This record gives sequence, structure tokens and C-alpha cells, in this order.
Amino acid sequence: MHKAFKYRLYPNKKQEQALTTMVETHRHLYNRALAERKNTYEQEKRSVTYEQQSAHLKEERLTSPYLQATNFSSCQATLKRLQHAFENFFRRVQAGDKEPGYPRFKGKYRFDTVVFPAYSDGCKLKDGRLYIQHIGLLKVKWHREMVGKIKTVSLKREADGWYVIFSCQIPEVTPTPSDKPTIGIDLGLKSFLMTNEGEEVKPPKHYRKAQKALRRAQRKLCRRKKGSKHRGKAGRLLKKQHQHIANQRRNFHHQTARSLVTRYGTIVHEDLNVAGIAQTRLAKSTYDVGWSAFLSILSSKAEEAGCQIIAVPPHNTTQRCSACGQIPEVKKTLSDRVHLCPFCNYTVDRDVNAAQNILKLGLDGAVRR
Repeated sequence: MHKAFKYRLYPNKKQEQALTTMVETHRHLYNRALAERKNTYEQEKRSVTYEQQSAHLKEERLTSPYLQATNFSSCQATLKRLQHAFENFFRRVQAGDKEPGYPRFKGKYRFDTVVFPAYSDGCKLKDGRLYIQHIGLLKVKWHREMVGKIKTVSLKREADGWYVIFSCQIPEVTPTPSDKPTIGIDLGLKSFLMTNEGEEVKPPKHYRKAQKALRRAQRKLCRRKKGSKHRGKAGRLLKKQHQHIANQRRNFHHQTARSLVTRYGTIVHEDLNVAGIAQTRLAKSTYDVGWSAFLSILSSKAEEAGCQIIAVPPHNTTQRCSACGQIPEVKKTLSDRVHLCPFCNYTVDRDVNAAQNILKLGLDGAVRR
């Protein structure tokens, strides 16, 4: 099992400039490799493989001072990143997607991560600092303890500075029978989640609360002349606001997921089609709550804690009565917030009813994660 640990870096001015140059070198390498694949197929109708481009990289490094100032394994990881992009593209083509998404060229500030695929190959920890080849020793803010064996190291540029992400291998935790209770949760927009016991977690609505400030920052950016220093400064301020919203949402997800896995031994949730919901008029609220990110965090924390996660199909979990199992002829709409069964007169909040149905489906046997 792998776990990521993210820490803030504090490079000096010379190191920050070197980091920026390194990221730009990797961006140009990615774009040149993509152009080679694209042009070769258009002109010769043949594909260029990762192995061919990796072999050509050795020759190119002999004449390019920029590539010589980067770690060779990290350059291979960038080419591998392009390979994965094409593999995903062909997978979507075979699946029949209408917009399979051909790999795109990366513009400035659209390529922000450099991966070192093997620890101690161009990167290592030394006296509490991070050594990066051709960069030097970087100061790290160790805000929490790192556990496990370091497998890969990634340097990432964000709006407020530089970060390092360690991917560590930790021992596998096998879920064991627990005396903790089983819970069913219904994810929604009016309530971020509702349990079958009636416990409600309200959505924080970080994006909607920040819309006014974002609108002002966006207008300020649009008023600046393209290519000017003032426009660059306004763009960085806008990025920081978006990053702050993302950090708030991620922190909320982590706290909510931790609260669930510490109190319950088994958690049952709906296997939602988030992409489909995001294409409706509820798109903004759907992206604001971030169901996919929350379920990913919940699954990761549950695996680490030995908690069991069960995903059930969402079909009719809202409409079906959890008491008698009947489905009414007149379906509930989004405005109907109370479940009143016409067959058995069972009355309860609609989200609680859905959570109870989800729990029953999980106990009856569904797909486990």
C-alpha cells in the first residue's frame, strides 16, 4: 500500500530560479516528444514508442545543456507521462468515447510537476533537508512525521510556492471483523452526507462563498495588459484564491472521512455517476462538494485503518421505501424533502430513507472496495 506525504519547500532565490528552469526543461521535453509522435504519425503513419524516445534522449543530452542540467531518470519519467497520456487516449477511443481527448501540448504554467521515479537517484534526504541534483539542499517544513519506505519523489509548483511529495510504501492492513457498527451514508447537495441514523453533515460551499472575491480577482486580471508584470501578478493572486478554496475543500474531506473511519467498522455508500451529474444544471454544486475526491480519500483512509468500504448501485435508493421496500408510482422530485410512503405511511427525511436503503443493499452483499 502506498501513501503520499506532502511538505512545503523553502528554496532561496537561486534555487527557485533553478527549479523553474528545471520544470521548463521538462515541459519542453514533453512538448517535443508529443510533436515527434504527432508529426511521425501524420507523415509516415507509424507510431513512436516510449523506448525509441528514451533512447533518443541519451543522444539529445550530449548536445543540450538544459537536459544535461536535469536528472536523466526524471526526464524518462516525463516521457513515461506522455506514454500514459497516449495509453489513456487509446483506451478511451476503444471504449467509444465521443471526445477521447488527444494529448495536448503544455503551455507555460500548465506543467508544474517533475517526478523522480527512484529515491536516491537524483534526490535524497540529508540532515533534514532535501537534496536535488543540480539544485542543492532545499529546506523542508516537516509538519508531520513521514512513515514507510520512500519510493518516488515529486517536486510540484503551486500558486503559493514549491512542494515535495513523497510516495511511501507502508505495510498492508487487512480488514478484520470489527465490533464497530456499520453505517450507510447518502451523499447529496442539500446535505453533504446523511447517515441512516439521521446524522447530517452540511456542505461547506467553499466555492460559492468565495465567488464574489473570485469575480473581483478575475475582473482585475482581465483589465491588465497581456504580457505585463501587473497581469502576471494578478494571475498569481487569482491562482492563490483558487488554491485556497481547494485546500479548504480537501481539509473538509479529510476531517469528515477520518471521523467516519474511526467510528465505524463498515461504511456503505452509493457508487455515484459523478461525471453524469456534473453535466446537469447541478454542475456547480456538484463540483463544489467534490464527491469523487471525498470517496477517494475515504477509501484511502479506510484501507489504512482496516475499515471496510462497500459501494452499492444508486438506482431507486431515494424512491424506494426503506420500511416496506415498495416504490411509489409518483416519484419524488428534488423539492420533496420528506419521504412519506403511500403503502405503509412510513415518514422520514428523504436522505435518511436513502441512507437506510443504501445500508440494506450493503448488508445484502454488494461490491466491496
